[in-house]
Amino acid sequence: MDIPRRSGQATRVSDLRASDADRERVAEVLGEALADGRLTMQEHADRTTRVFAARTLGELTGLTLDLSPEEAQPILVDDRPVSVFFGRVRRDGRWVVPVKLPLLALFGTVELDLREAVLQRRHVVLDSMVLAGRVRLLVPEGVRVDITGRTILSTRELRTRPAAEGPTIEIAGTLVLGSVKARAPKRTLRQRVKGRLRR
Repeated sequence: MDIPRRSGQATRVSDLRASDADRERVAEVLGEALADGRLTMQEHADRTTRVFAARTLGELTGLTLDLSPEEAQPILVDDRPVSVFFGRVRRDGRWVVPVKLPLLALFGTVELDLREAVLQRRHVVLDSMVLAGRVRLLVPEGVRVDITGRTILSTRELRTRPAAEGPTIEIAGTLVLGSVKARAPKRTLRQRVKGRLRR
């Protein structure tokens, strides 16, 4: 998970800097489109040139919009609210978490995988309205999850491994008859051994 270091006003989501890995993700999608005939050789060459010249995430996202559905895009900079009614919605892969993300779960489940996400700030807020719904977070090591919202007959289970100076995901708003679960990925045997040796 990447976190911009800039202080003060938050950078617009589309203006966040792209990494080499971001460019490679988009180039891979273009390569697949060329291989199955969705792009001509000339279109592929033009878009690939633009990929490796791109400086921001917004410049990259426009190059694959006509090649894959939204959920399959290599990078998602959508800062619209996450909402679900009687179902399940998931955000994962390379996506940007805005400073304040509205979240609505009515009798449904919201799953947010933050392992490859970009946090717009070190402290982001999930402004939640949950009614008989569930919120599931998968966060990297070092990330703290705090539930500050009003909870009524709701459950929480936080199995994260926060660091003292790590980023924070705050779950605010109101949860009624809902549940929140946040966990860090399971450590490999090698990671567990290293952790014990450092104690």
